[in-house]
Amino acid sequence: MNYGKAASEVLTLIGGKDNIVSAAHCATRLRLVIADNGKCDKTALENVEGVKGVFEASGQLQIIFGTGIVNKVYDAFIEQAGIAAGTKEEVKAAATSKQNVFLRAIKTLGDVFVPIIPAIVASGLLMGLLEGLCNVWPQMAQSGTYTIIHLFANAAFTFLPILIAISAAKVFGGNQFLGAVIGMIMIHPDLLNAWSVAGADSIPTASAWFGLYDINLVGYQGHVIPVVIAVWFMSALEKKLHKIVPEIIDLFVTPLVTVLVTGYLTLTIFGPIFSAIENGVLSGVEYLINIPFGIGAMLCGAVYAPTVVAGVHHMYNALEAGLLSANGIDTWMPIATAANVAQGAAALAVALKTKNQKTKSMALPASLSAFLGITEPAIFGVNIRYMKPFIAGCIGGACGALVAGITGAGSSAYGITGLFGFLITTDCTVAYLLVMVVAAVVAFSISWMLYREPKKQNTIQKEVTVKSATEPDTVYAPIEGKVIALSEVKDETFAGEVLGKGAAIIPVDGKVYAPFDGTVTTVFDTKHAIGMTSRDGVEVLIHVGINTVMLNGEGYTCHVAEGDTIKAGTLLLDVDLKKLQDSGYDITTPVIVTNTDDFAGIQVIKLGDVKSMDAIVKIER
Repeated sequence: MNYGKAASEVLTLIGGKDNIVSAAHCATRLRLVIADNGKCDKTALENVEGVKGVFEASGQLQIIFGTGIVNKVYDAFIEQAGIAAGTKEEVKAAATSKQNVFLRAIKTLGDVFVPIIPAIVASGLLMGLLEGLCNVWPQMAQSGTYTIIHLFANAAFTFLPILIAISAAKVFGGNQFLGAVIGMIMIHPDLLNAWSVAGADSIPTASAWFGLYDINLVGYQGHVIPVVIAVWFMSALEKKLHKIVPEIIDLFVTPLVTVLVTGYLTLTIFGPIFSAIENGVLSGVEYLINIPFGIGAMLCGAVYAPTVVAGVHHMYNALEAGLLSANGIDTWMPIATAANVAQGAAALAVALKTKNQKTKSMALPASLSAFLGITEPAIFGVNIRYMKPFIAGCIGGACGALVAGITGAGSSAYGITGLFGFLITTDCTVAYLLVMVVAAVVAFSISWMLYREPKKQNTIQKEVTVKSATEPDTVYAPIEGKVIALSEVKDETFAGEVLGKGAAIIPVDGKVYAPFDGTVTTVFDTKHAIGMTSRDGVEVLIHVGINTVMLNGEGYTCHVAEGDTIKAGTLLLDVDLKKLQDSGYDITTPVIVTNTDDFAGIQVIKLGDVKSMDAIVKIER
């Protein structure tokens, strides 16, 4: 593909370089933060060569090109825009600054919990491996190997507050080692282990704030939110102290005061208050999931995909971490799997039913990606675009989640869904399989029934007089008006036949039709010009107006796309001729045979007034 052309079209359709705040790319997507979303034509962006989907998430406009392509388009994009290459972190920061407080909070939770997913996955997989081996060989549970690997499997969960604290300190701009100290304080061995409280004869206490009240000396092994709040405060305090403490003593005073103040506030205020709030939230979620007959789980499965569209699904990472820390099992993961697999199955139905090759080439890999847990290509590239498949996916997700709620399926880790989720399921492999099958079958069936191939705009035609069989090597008038010689066109390029021989028409009507049977080869991003090739190999460029490229598509409505097959009389463009003239542009429309050198001659066979589809140019071979 032409990477430069794709980049140029993207740049135009997002409103130009002045509308760019920041730009970066990941493995598959061009990630842009734009100043004014109203200047972005997302529908037209989806028709740019190579684009597999366009969506907005987390304050970013994300354009899916795919692996191996996006980096080349990006290089051309930043060169043409004249901007510096940005990192994903810089783009995220720019996008965050445009979001409201709630979305910023959700994004922050995602930034904290996503980096520790590998540690959680490793522990979960080890736990699943141990359980599988013990099912095959029960004696292994008594072996030293089991004891050692079990220690590995529990490590991330035992010290989860420390992992969270380190990650949170990085997100909030604090010292990561001081963050680790705060996490250590919250699970210090001198505190009663939170998981041992139920079996303890008594709970030790300590007087706080000069005897105002007593606190329970219990650790926070089962909590996540108190850690995030504590490290957020720690980071803010540390940065403030760095500004006001003299440099000569900053190295000693700042860490000392930061740990002392944050640690005391954490054990006496932040910990007790936010652990109670977190317990309430987790209890509410567990109650919802465990509503009899799986009704609550079904509701969760239905709304999961819409929260992905809204960009607030990162909050589930904190929820799953809390469920794992508190109960050792994540009952949310199968619900997420149901929603993800359902969206993949809905996209698969589109891929198998559509006759549009571009849609098929986009929907099929997107559906497979969703089955593996990555749903954005399926949701934003296919399902949301046609809406009915998205609704089918939500219904399928609800049905699969219903099965999850009834069977009590769960996992030993979070961060993995879909087919790979089998690696972390806990004694419920059959139930997990049933969740996926129900979600996929329901979503696929409904999507198959509801999806209808969109009608191509290029089928819209005006009743014009066309011969029952167009004559070969003939170009018909694409627009009604007065035919003049190219030499009369007030543009040196056209008048000098630099692009090729042909004729020009001063139009009286804004309907532009195909001048022969053939294929659309080029649609300019500004819509002012279209190139096409006839069945006989005649290449023609229709250029509506002189210098109208400067209008950036204003006044033009295009009804065809590159690669479309056209018949003589197919409506190509609707042009607002009055707008062009009011804007000061000459509406003369050259009709050029761009491969003139391939023929013996190009003869203009009619000058003066013509109707659409009157023969005007004859090709001599």
